[in-house]
Amino acid sequence: MADAGRTLAASAVLSCAYFFSIGVFNPYAPLWYQELGLSVFAIGLLASVSSWTRLFAPYVWGALADRSGRRVELIRLAAVASALAALGFALPPNFAVLAVASFLMFMFNAAIVPLTETVVAANLSASGGMDARRYGRVRVWGSIGFLAAVLAAGWWFEHFGLKHFVWCLLISLALVVMAAWRLPVQPAPAAHEHEESPPVSEVLRRAEVRWFFAGVFLTVLAHSALYAFFSLYLDSLAYGKPVVGMLWAVSVVVEIAWFWLQGRLLERGSLHGWLVAAALVTSGRFALTAAFGSQLWVLVLAQSTHALTFAAQHTACIALVSRYFPGRLRGRGQALYSVLGYGSSGVIGGVGGAWLAQQMGYAVVFWAASAAALGGAWCCWRSRRLHLAAPHPQD
Repeated sequence: MADAGRTLAASAVLSCAYFFSIGVFNPYAPLWYQELGLSVFAIGLLASVSSWTRLFAPYVWGALADRSGRRVELIRLAAVASALAALGFALPPNFAVLAVASFLMFMFNAAIVPLTETVVAANLSASGGMDARRYGRVRVWGSIGFLAAVLAAGWWFEHFGLKHFVWCLLISLALVVMAAWRLPVQPAPAAHEHEESPPVSEVLRRAEVRWFFAGVFLTVLAHSALYAFFSLYLDSLAYGKPVVGMLWAVSVVVEIAWFWLQGRLLERGSLHGWLVAAALVTSGRFALTAAFGSQLWVLVLAQSTHALTFAAQHTACIALVSRYFPGRLRGRGQALYSVLGYGSSGVIGGVGGAWLAQQMGYAVVFWAASAAALGGAWCCWRSRRLHLAAPHPQD
């Protein structure tokens, strides 16, 4: 049996490497696409490709992992296949080539985070709960990796140009492969875990779970404006690449602080309460971004709320998913979180946001994000009310 401490340390390394690659891709791929001469709508479609894969890929990977018990082996396979697929970005670029390369890359790396989260949760869960403090100490390394990539890539691309984007991406994915091989192979889940777990359909029939996923969908839909269009919005306002990197970095610095301290902070409220608060602050964050984009200090303030709008929201979601989907349902539970939270929302946000940006400008995209987050707050509030009305609330 793999030692839990060794597994958590290796998971932290993998999280760092994975989010380093995301820090290279997410903020700068839209700028690279723009330099290639693609339209705003085409860029929005390409930005949504990762979300299209999340409509099905995480659940397929999660089901394979739950049934086989070979989660680490699947993570390794996905890491290698994702790196190989990214070689397509080195081909002569056009929209079709970029779309296929992006689709294949994200179809495979869609397995990495959900399955790693499942491994971490399995090593931290006891009696249906999760050690939020230790989870934060693992997840914080993903934020550190993302921060390092955003700052380093921003400096590099400013001085040497985006012509090196593909090579930077390939190097970062090679690091993910190496990190995946450091993760110890886990024992197969005990047979009794499968016997004690209810069917997925039974869990989804619970109203509080349905409202929970609706709240996740809308809150993450709001954040799709950030992931797909924030860099382009800043570029349209004549901010340079170092400022773009700095503003992304601000959000990650506060995220790191939250993950490091969250064990004590989360105890001051319920998990559902944190989701409501995160959605409300998300609405305010993107309203500020839309209204005061030309004011750098306001953007810094808005980005500083990322500790709550993403980090607190993410930890509360992981804890609730682990509670709702115990035992051998963990892989599919994390996959549903990816599909319903980050897949469908990203597709709608990428395509719909691209249309809004092309027709009415980037600021309107962030106003729409603010409205979506308000809807997310209401759904999370409904889930909380239903949870408190249950016979034995655990929150």
